[in-house]
Amino acid sequence: MAKTLADLIIEKKLVDPTELKALIKESTAKKIPLINHLIEKQVVSEKDIYPLKSKLLGVPFKAVDIKDIDKNLFKLIPVEAVQHYKFIPISVDAKKKIIEVGMLEPGNVEARQALKFIAHRNNLSSKIYLISASNFKEALNEYISLKGEVQEALGDLESELEKENIVLGTEEEENRGKISEDAPITRVVATILNHAIEQRASDIHIEPTETETKIRFRVDGALRTNLILPQKTHSAIISRIKILSNLKIDETRIPQDGRFYTNVGKKKIDFRVSTFPTYAGEKVVMRILDPTVGLRKLSELGIEGRNLQLLQEAIKRPFGLILITGPTGSGKTTTLYSILNLLNKEDVNIVSLEDPIEYYIEGINQSQVRSEIGYTFASGLRHILRQDPDKIMVGEIRDNETAALAMHAALTGHLVLSTLHTNDSLGVIPRLIDMGIDPYLIPPTLILAVAQRLVRRLCPESKEALTPSAKIKEVINKEIADIKKKGSEVPALSKPFKLYGPKPAKTCPRGTKGRVAIYEMLSMSPQLEEVILKEPSESKIKEEADRQGMLSMLQDGLTKAAQGLVSFEEVVKMVEES
Repeated sequence: MAKTLADLIIEKKLVDPTELKALIKESTAKKIPLINHLIEKQVVSEKDIYPLKSKLLGVPFKAVDIKDIDKNLFKLIPVEAVQHYKFIPISVDAKKKIIEVGMLEPGNVEARQALKFIAHRNNLSSKIYLISASNFKEALNEYISLKGEVQEALGDLESELEKENIVLGTEEEENRGKISEDAPITRVVATILNHAIEQRASDIHIEPTETETKIRFRVDGALRTNLILPQKTHSAIISRIKILSNLKIDETRIPQDGRFYTNVGKKKIDFRVSTFPTYAGEKVVMRILDPTVGLRKLSELGIEGRNLQLLQEAIKRPFGLILITGPTGSGKTTTLYSILNLLNKEDVNIVSLEDPIEYYIEGINQSQVRSEIGYTFASGLRHILRQDPDKIMVGEIRDNETAALAMHAALTGHLVLSTLHTNDSLGVIPRLIDMGIDPYLIPPTLILAVAQRLVRRLCPESKEALTPSAKIKEVINKEIADIKKKGSEVPALSKPFKLYGPKPAKTCPRGTKGRVAIYEMLSMSPQLEEVILKEPSESKIKEEADRQGMLSMLQDGLTKAAQGLVSFEEVVKMVEES
């Protein structure tokens, strides 16, 4: 009886037989190949499983470095064939007239016949290798580069426009509407969106100049140019985005806001769109909102140790005020959504006021404020209190009226979550007083003041150990001494530790992947209450924070650096710049 892949896995003792049986059942139910399911579940690695598949099929396995493939080979096999039959050219032996091809599924008879036809058409014979799924994906990304795909669509667009005598970039509404519905410009915009999602971008910037249109993606907080397009394409691209977002195509003089969504695999990705008139034309910024990224566990955000305990205790309170502070783009909204997700229960009425609504959460009554019609955070908060809420989220406290209403709601039996603009948690209390809140109202309402920043997360597989500079060593020694003085327990700093920095690799081109937050949290205490009522200066508040054992954002960042999660030099830079 012929052996199966499962038999070989058990022989090699890669997976426990009982566990493998359950995994086979799962993969069958999901109608996906067993090998894909095992890798996706991280039960086995590609380097362990593919040699077994190679043995089973009788086809040699080859690990391919995409950088070593001559890009001229891509001309031999059309991209449509690569996508459909899942094979890639590896090399050509001109003397022997043999093309080496890596196949994801060498047992696919249809794919082999297609390869035979392509090789014959190029006067070559073929030699087949089995390649891994990650190798194939890398090669496909090379085949379908952002620039190449967009340029192809632009070529089709210009050809069609010439046939119809339409001038690309015309300001006439009728023409621009027509261009926006054309397939080529639809492909251009769709390609830009898809590549931004693949690169895990948080924002897409489409910026006009006098001579060109620049497409930039923000990835892990850094903005980089990904594509330069002819300036004459700008109007058509903007019009297409406006149509998707239900914005006025003929209005180019004032800013507009809208949103749309697209399905990528099984995920629904939202795009929040903002247009802005500039001297060279309208600029568009699209915020990419992936619900699976927005709703994360507190520990996944970077909240740990004392901070995690304080926050968990705070959100269990029946009433009071929790304020999160930090500059724009520091992850405050993500933290708020994660807390709301924890509070979201059948027997709890949660109402939020947001500007804008970033992620829709089932079970929460989310309302978009509209200041242009008089529906502000303050007016909305008045109406919320008539909706019998248990928990309230106010997107931002911007003025005295909103602050006073939030304090009143917290005093009258509601748990209120909101954000405030201060540099750190120590500045929350002075800021509230500056906004006209009486000091005696703060102790019975404020539960927790949280400050945060976002720092790029190092790739686990490619980070490298660093020897810190004299300046960084000085900062580390000072912060460790301060932590010990406070009497705080930080296990990661209790033994000799290494610091790491980013190291670009094939699987992680920038050396970083995603971001993690660094936090500091100040809780209300009898001692802090006394400070607020007597002398609410930042120096006195800091003394109480130290007594509590509060770790500053810099110290929390040092803890994460000692765990190898982030670069401490970037932590220092992020805290100093804020």
